[in-house]
Amino acid sequence: MQQRLDVQTFQTVVAHTPLISIDLIIENNQDQVLLGQRLNKPAQNYWFVPGGRILKDETMAQAFARLTKMELGIELQLSQAELIGPFEHFYSNNYFNDQFTTHYVVLGYRIKCDINLLTLPNEQHGKYKWFNKSLLINSNDVHRHTKLYFQ
Repeated sequence: MQQRLDVQTFQTVVAHTPLISIDLIIENNQDQVLLGQRLNKPAQNYWFVPGGRILKDETMAQAFARLTKMELGIELQLSQAELIGPFEHFYSNNYFNDQFTTHYVVLGYRIKCDINLLTLPNEQHGKYKWFNKSLLINSNDVHRHTKLYFQ
């Protein structure tokens, strides 16, 4: 059974190991990309793709279903997505403070899906927007790790 760590243990993990996560690259029928403005560190206030960590004892398929439900409000299956590759994200801070870095090993998955922005959860992102890829790549408000999915 998957489990979340207590705060102290999670801080130790972030300080000493890479985290494994899934990023959801959502493209609508107009070939626009869904981004949310992040509420939390790292990448706070930047526009970023939805996604999240894989939990201990959680399969990638289980994590994908959980993350799509939490981040998009709809549960999708891993078989509905296309793996675009592994990526690494390095941050100078972490969820808790600026005292140590965060390292993610990220599995990027592309999904074709039209989503109503008004139905999206707001736990990790304060607002959402559909971006044209050229605007996304040239925007200073879109995080560089998100831009890498389109370069």
